[in-house]
Amino acid sequence: MTRQNTVASYSAEKIEALEIMANRLRRHSLVSTSEAGSGHPSTCFSCAEIVAGLFFHTLRFDVPNPDNPLNDRFVLSKGHGAPILWAAWAEAGAFPRQKLLTLRQIDSELEGHPTPRSPWVDVATGSLGQGLSIALGMAISARMDGLDNQIYVLTGDGELAEGAVWEAAMLASYRGLDNLTAILDINCYGQSQATMYGHDTGAYQQRFESFGWETEVIDGHDIEQVITALDRAAAHRGSPYAIVAGTLKGKGVSFMEDRDGWHGKPVAKDGQFAEALRELGDDRDLPTELKVTPPQGAAPQSSAPRPVEPPDFAPDEKLATRQAYGKALAKLGHANPRVVALDGDTKNSTYSQDFLAEHPDRFVECFIAEGNMVGVQVGLSALGKIPFASTFACFLTRAYDQIRMGAISQANLKLCGSHCGVSIGEDGPSQMGLEDLAMMRAVAGSTVLYPSDAVSTQRLVELAASTPGIVYIRTTRPKTRLLYKSSDSFQVGGSKVLRSSSQDKATVVAAGITLHEALQAADLLAAEGTQVRVIDLYSVKPVDEATLLEAVRDTGAIVTVEDHYPEGGLGDAVLGAIGGQSFRYRKLAVSGLPRSGPAQQLLKTFQLSASDIAAAVKALL
Repeated sequence: MTRQNTVASYSAEKIEALEIMANRLRRHSLVSTSEAGSGHPSTCFSCAEIVAGLFFHTLRFDVPNPDNPLNDRFVLSKGHGAPILWAAWAEAGAFPRQKLLTLRQIDSELEGHPTPRSPWVDVATGSLGQGLSIALGMAISARMDGLDNQIYVLTGDGELAEGAVWEAAMLASYRGLDNLTAILDINCYGQSQATMYGHDTGAYQQRFESFGWETEVIDGHDIEQVITALDRAAAHRGSPYAIVAGTLKGKGVSFMEDRDGWHGKPVAKDGQFAEALRELGDDRDLPTELKVTPPQGAAPQSSAPRPVEPPDFAPDEKLATRQAYGKALAKLGHANPRVVALDGDTKNSTYSQDFLAEHPDRFVECFIAEGNMVGVQVGLSALGKIPFASTFACFLTRAYDQIRMGAISQANLKLCGSHCGVSIGEDGPSQMGLEDLAMMRAVAGSTVLYPSDAVSTQRLVELAASTPGIVYIRTTRPKTRLLYKSSDSFQVGGSKVLRSSSQDKATVVAAGITLHEALQAADLLAAEGTQVRVIDLYSVKPVDEATLLEAVRDTGAIVTVEDHYPEGGLGDAVLGAIGGQSFRYRKLAVSGLPRSGPAQQLLKTFQLSASDIAAAVKALL
């Protein structure tokens, strides 16, 4: 691809200093991994010139203030290269170089793969193939805020086999994100063998070009080529930029260089360590000063959030919780300018289209690429947005690794899964979210909310926005009547007791569509003279242990009802809270593989209907 060579020339002293810095980063990576007794020095050696050029020539970063919104951003997608990242930040003055010797120690934030335990890291990486999606989200965030900072991501070649990379590449080109630069470290070797295209940099160039990126191939060990390419990338307009860098794994140490079998292996101090240090040479003084240049200008001021307009549903209105989610999200967008919505081409089913209609500049259509959607969401979160991503609950399973890594990133993600359970009806099992509660409850530090009517949906959406970390909201397809007044309040870790008396013989715990069935069951049982307590467990994680324990003490019998598979869902959340007590128990859940059919018939088939709940209570008693 033809391009103008309009970048500046560089002094011999600058080139020499960067070459010395690259070798210094190699030495730090060698020493720290050998001290730790584990790590990936060979992958650090292949990208040393890239990291030296990026940090000490290109990056505009206020090192003492890593949260400065004007900072350029760097994502190390090949997270196993963490030792060279820590080395670069140490050389930049973020912390003393001596701290590099604490690599991988339990009390050190210099972990084996990057995590935000270090303030100079925005996101966790190390599950390969996610960094480009995250950087894409950061680039979108910068554009939303009108900032001219640049977003850089360094990938390995092995991870370019991951589908999420190409989902991100396509969306970045579609959006014309010329503030995004990907640097591809093509060093040929993965963990167990050579990568798909080995040293063929042209193959990777062709692929990124086919996705609409401006590209160039360089020798990744020629520092002048590295910084020239970085300058061109920063000046380029109209599309994202990919620098395809041909490198050698283990560069600089003869027994490692371009050799298979060194992935994840440190150099033992009682083995070849002295030889490796000798080959890397002495740590020479720099002929000219190198430092990370801070950005210029004042940080933009953000508007403070305002109160959200209260629910305004008519008392006799029937509304699906998925519809109420869209209305609530649009209201939240007016109250809080940091709220952003993402979609996977389901916005007319999840009703996030309501947000798009009122806040088009803060809506990101990610199309049918859920893994990339969550990766983008992580990037938006890292730069201060409150991103709500929605799709069918079953399709979030495609993004589970991104969600898991989002938790390690301490990301502020809000996820809404719609079309949950057999109650979606005729679309059949491929569209039914039946594993989502188990999946989301297992995420470290997550919050899981399950509204049952329009009012609770709006209030739980508001709670999600103000609750740190990953929050999952489960919505359903069928329309349901209102259970609550606009003035009713909700809280994370709470529940609502909707039926209660001193004569209660059992407790039925439910949420969502089965809560409405449980209330009908309570009426059926009351007509026969049996009183039961009904609890809306709208907070599935954390769970309202106090209310559940009180119900056990008062009634001695518990029936849980959920439109979800038996494993890991609402019933298991209840058992986890009260398992140490003595009580009778029955779990009603979707006990087999469902099929297409009318919603009410499917609920009956899996014994989740009102009459089935009433029968389960009577059998338990």
